[in-house]
Amino acid sequence: MDLILLAKALILGVVEGLTEFLPISSTGHLILVGDLLDFNDERGKAFEVIIQFGAILAVCWEFRAKLWTVLGSLGSSALSRRFVMNLIIASVPAMALAFVFGKHIKAVLFSPIPVASAFIVGALIIFWAERRQLMTPSNHDERIRSVDDLSVLDALKVGIAQCAALIPGTSRSGATIIGGMLFGLPRTVATEFSFFLAIPVIAGATLYELVKLRHILGETSWDSFGPALGVGFAVSFVSAFVCIRWLIRYVATHDFKVFAWYRIIFGVLVLLTAWTGLVSWTH
Repeated sequence: MDLILLAKALILGVVEGLTEFLPISSTGHLILVGDLLDFNDERGKAFEVIIQFGAILAVCWEFRAKLWTVLGSLGSSALSRRFVMNLIIASVPAMALAFVFGKHIKAVLFSPIPVASAFIVGALIIFWAERRQLMTPSNHDERIRSVDDLSVLDALKVGIAQCAALIPGTSRSGATIIGGMLFGLPRTVATEFSFFLAIPVIAGATLYELVKLRHILGETSWDSFGPALGVGFAVSFVSAFVCIRWLIRYVATHDFKVFAWYRIIFGVLVLLTAWTGLVSWTH
């Protein structure tokens, strides 16, 4: 058993679970941590793709009652059908852009320096969005009290905002939550819808990436990779579940400025270590 590989799996599983649903970019963190751990080759990319399922499973488990209700009443409830339709509509823009431009984006932006830059830019957008909410608190649509109140147009707007997450370091959850807030959604509703939207978007992207990486998986020795994958998947699920529970409580009484400060500090730290040569980041 490769203990070093298991340690890397444990670290990456924690990183994936804790960052997937916070507005700090799981992709950006995985790129940076994978680079530090020297686990950024094709096998490492396949590993990162697969452990995302652990985070998605955590969302499904946390909201299992809602999901079962929706699935069980699709034939009889217009509300359930609208909920599913909203998820589909919100998923389409980012998926379409990823299909067309994904290869080019990965070739140009999937490296530490662009990620660190996106961390800082994303932080400034969060500060702007929070200031806008403070200055114009009445911009919340009074008809929206829960995700069930979202219209097709609301879902489309969030879906368009999600397209920004194609830039690594931006954050899918950050783009959907902050974008939703800018479009007038209450913070708690935008956050909850972001959780649900993660299910089709990340699951679809993961399956697509697995198809592209199937040759790598076929050439991999599962004697060492299999246990590491199991550790990463399990840790991703547990840490994501804890994070989801915490974030639901946090957004009820707090804003997102703390995440913006974290993004700036982390982004500047990466840029400084690259500039000084302290860390030999992959360019």
